[in-house]
Amino acid sequence: MTLEWIRFVVGTVVLCIGLATFALEVFGVFRFHFVLNRMHAAAIGDTLGIGISLIGLIIFSGLSFTSLKMFLVIIFLWCASPVSSHLI
Repeated sequence: MTLEWIRFVVGTVVLCIGLATFALEVFGVFRFHFVLNRMHAAAIGDTLGIGISLIGLIIFSGLSFTSLKMFLVIIFLWCASPVSSHLI
């Protein structure tokens, strides 16, 4: 019972950090003046925000096949998102 509450609190904190990362990304996209700076803010915020949010969801789900799939999504996004933003 106590372990579930600790997992819930830690997962909620990590998800809130991911939400704050997304908020900073939006602020950076609208605040920067140059296109390349906006693209950099969007790529970094997107990669980091999704990664942190998925880590929070992994904490919520515990050790399962679903958490493995979410971890593989994190690895894929960490590889694909910077490359795709660089190509744009």
